[in-house]
Amino acid sequence: MKPFTISAIAAATLVATVAPLAAQSASASTPVVAFVNVNVLPMDRERVLEGQTVIVRDGRIASIEPAARARVPSGALRVDGRGKYLMPGLAEMHAHIPGAQVPEQVVQDIFTLYIANGITTIRGMLGAPNQLGLRAKTASGEMLGPTIFVGAPSLNGTTAADPATAARLVREHKAAGYDFLKLHPGIPRASYDSIVAAARAVGITYAGHISQAVGLEHTLASRQSTIDHLDGYIEASVPEADRARLLSDQATLGELVKAVDASKFAVWAAETRKAGTWNVPTTFLWESFFSPEPPEEMVKRTEMKYASPQALTAWSNQKRNRIQQDQQQGVGAGEAATFLSLRRRLLKTLADSGAKLLMGTDSPQMFNVPGFSLHREITVMQEAGLTPWQILESGTRNVAEYAAKDLKLDGKFGTVAVGNRADLILLDANPLADARNVAGRAGVMVRGRWLPASELDRMLAEMAARHSAARQGQ
Repeated sequence: MKPFTISAIAAATLVATVAPLAAQSASASTPVVAFVNVNVLPMDRERVLEGQTVIVRDGRIASIEPAARARVPSGALRVDGRGKYLMPGLAEMHAHIPGAQVPEQVVQDIFTLYIANGITTIRGMLGAPNQLGLRAKTASGEMLGPTIFVGAPSLNGTTAADPATAARLVREHKAAGYDFLKLHPGIPRASYDSIVAAARAVGITYAGHISQAVGLEHTLASRQSTIDHLDGYIEASVPEADRARLLSDQATLGELVKAVDASKFAVWAAETRKAGTWNVPTTFLWESFFSPEPPEEMVKRTEMKYASPQALTAWSNQKRNRIQQDQQQGVGAGEAATFLSLRRRLLKTLADSGAKLLMGTDSPQMFNVPGFSLHREITVMQEAGLTPWQILESGTRNVAEYAAKDLKLDGKFGTVAVGNRADLILLDANPLADARNVAGRAGVMVRGRWLPASELDRMLAEMAARHSAARQGQ
């Protein structure tokens, strides 16, 4: 069953970056910005505050008052909010940031794609020392980009092959200043337990994949911070008597999905809620993996103009390899559709049970262009039956709670509230009516810096032109 397990697929994915975008030198942030007569989604609960004026000063929300009585400070930049909706910026909680070998302009390109799509916070899921510096640069405003939570270099079956080595790496990653530990597949049970013990001793959390030797039940009992890609749930819902055989290399995806007892999803969802473990679904990526759509059609998606020719070639090859692998393993359209349907049902069960979600897509990745992939993720979540509120909170208030409780970092963001960091999106339509409305942004604010749609569109147009020229020159 190895080629089809969630861990095996994700571990084999190709993380490709987009080509360079010249560092943006947008004008310095205005000390005071006033969103005048705007409808506010505070995201503290499901409600809209109509006709408000929101004042932002020094990167923080200074006041929220009814527009009729609010006083706008002299010299403030006024943003007309009539008919628009102001909500917290979104988060990409399974992002990938290039290492030091990649030019800084490439990194800036990725950050621009996030910001242009209203993503003001990201969680880097494969750490490297250079990312600690990038975290500081975006936090200070030296570099235009989101707030970054930096994961440590991978702990996996090779790097953490024995308990002593695993514990040593935990201590080293904590000392280096990483925000959390990243777990990949293949970790032996003894090494995993050593990671958990060492992490608790030094005060750092651990997140990511579920190793087959560890399993979902033990992962939840160990209170792993996040489970990414809905790892482990499908496998854990196979009857115990059949599990070892169906998770072996000889089994097929068709055999696995036929054996799944979907009634177990509610049991695992309740256990997940009890454990306090978050899920980062990356649902759209799995839909791309198992979609019958050929790469020749996938490259025609509108957002692919923001990906480099090299990335498109790599992603196309990756998709062709997946199609070939599926054919060799006897995975037909029916088996793939059943698998994706189970994942959607699991996602809805987790959300409805109160097991908390964090929005994430695993970008840049196979046809997952940073930022744009989040909007595709939102569409799939809504198609799976999640309400707009459930979707939006996974990218806003839940992220702030995760940052405060699990990462022990500043959690004053993710809601529109006085004193919170001014990471905001101004939208043309109410996303509580349709979560897909978050794609219609009139502008984005990053730590108090206002970027209207015209400026964001200019950045994107320059990027698209650069990639178009590169493709023509190939």
